[in-house]
Amino acid sequence: MLIAAMIFRLHAPWVHSLKEKRMIVKSLMAKLQNRFHVSAAEIDEQDTHQIIVIGIAAIVPNNALADSIMDEISLFVEENTEAEILDETREIR
Repeated sequence: MLIAAMIFRLHAPWVHSLKEKRMIVKSLMAKLQNRFHVSAAEIDEQDTHQIIVIGIAAIVPNNALADSIMDEISLFVEENTEAEILDETREIR
């Protein structure tokens, strides 16, 4: 059993309030959780309006499945938010 972990750092220049940011974060996390059955949470920069940092974790049986799921999640995030992906970190533990 392995843990596939990802961190996305996103930039949303049109966001001017924490309320706007919260709507974007909640929507993206709900979509990720429903589609991939992963754990997702905002893990940093909670008080910064335009920067979103989301951590995602999934239990996987092997490295091949971990890589596959992380590729799918990366594509999904890119397609389901208007925010620009500044950084993406992947780790298999």
